[in-house]
Amino acid sequence: MKKFINDTETLLDESIVGFAKAHTDIVQLHTEPTFIRRNSDTKAGKVVIISGGGSGHEPLHTGFVGQGMLDAACPGQIFTSPTPDQMLAAAEATENGGGVLFIVKNYAGDVMNFEIAAEMLDVSNESVLVDDDVSLPKDHSTGRRGVAGTLIVEKIVGAAAEQGYDLAACKALGDKVVKATASMGVALSSCTVPALGKPTFDLADDEMEMGVGIHGERGRETLKLAPASEIVKHLTQAIDEDLVPEKGQRILLHVNGFGATPLLELHLMYDLAAQHYEQQGIEIYRSLVGTFTTSLDMAGCSITVTLLDDEMLSLWDAPVNTAALRWKI
Repeated sequence: MKKFINDTETLLDESIVGFAKAHTDIVQLHTEPTFIRRNSDTKAGKVVIISGGGSGHEPLHTGFVGQGMLDAACPGQIFTSPTPDQMLAAAEATENGGGVLFIVKNYAGDVMNFEIAAEMLDVSNESVLVDDDVSLPKDHSTGRRGVAGTLIVEKIVGAAAEQGYDLAACKALGDKVVKATASMGVALSSCTVPALGKPTFDLADDEMEMGVGIHGERGRETLKLAPASEIVKHLTQAIDEDLVPEKGQRILLHVNGFGATPLLELHLMYDLAAQHYEQQGIEIYRSLVGTFTTSLDMAGCSITVTLLDDEMLSLWDAPVNTAALRWKI
C-alpha cells in the first residue's frame, strides 16, 4: 500500500484540518466534537440542513457545505458513522430559528446515530433518508443504501432552505427527490482501507463487480469485464426498471467516479448513458459528471438519474458556493 499518510490513526484529523485551511472563505472547522460549518451568514428562521457520514467518500459531505447547500457536515472515521454528539453540536451551533433537517444515507450506523441526535436536540427537526441504490431490492432486510443520489438531495433541499422553505416543506421536498432518484454502480477494483492495508475484496483482471456499494463491499454479482457500452446497459437497465421514465420526461443525469477513474472515462460513460436516454425520447435537462461520492481509491463509477419537475429544476439551478460544487445562474 502506497499512500500519503503519516499515521492511519490521525489521517482524518490531519485531512480535515487541511480541507478547512484550503477553504477558509467557505467553511470553518470545529473540533471536540468535529464538524464543518459554513462561514456565510443565514437569515433568521432559515432551516438548517445537516448531513454527514463516514470519511472516504470525499467530497461528500464536507465538500458540499456552503451557501445553497449544507449548513454543516459531520465526518466520521473512514467508513464509520459520525457520533451523535457531533450531529448535536453541529445542529446547536447552526440552528437559526427554523429548525433542523438531517439528510441521512441509509446505513445502519448513520440511521441510528442521527436518530439519537434528533431525540437529544431541543429544537424542531426532521430527517430525510436517502436510499437511491437500486442494486438492492426494495424489500432488502436493511433497505437500499444511500449513494451518489445523496448529492442531488442535498443540493435541491439546500437551495429550498436558502429560499425560505419551512421545515415541513424541506422535508417533503427531500422525500420527493429521493423517490425520483435512482443510482447503480460498478467497480473495476476494490478500495484500500488504510487501517487494513489491503483491498476489501479481490477481482481478477478480467472481472468487474456490478451493483457495488461505496464502502468497499461487494456488489450483487461479479461479471466478466465488458466494453463500456455493455456496462452502461447493465447500469441503465437497473435504473429504468426502478424509475420507469416515460418519453418526454426531463431528467438530471449524473455520472460519478468512485475515486480512481479519470474524467476521460467518466465522460465516455456519460455519452453512452446520454445516448441510451436520448434514443428513448427522454430529455436530459441537466447533467453532472465528476468525482463527487467516492469509495477511497476504488476504480469504477455510478450512474444516477433524477426525474425532474419544474420545482426541482429551478432549485438545482439555484446558486451554490461550496468547495466541490459551485455555480451562479
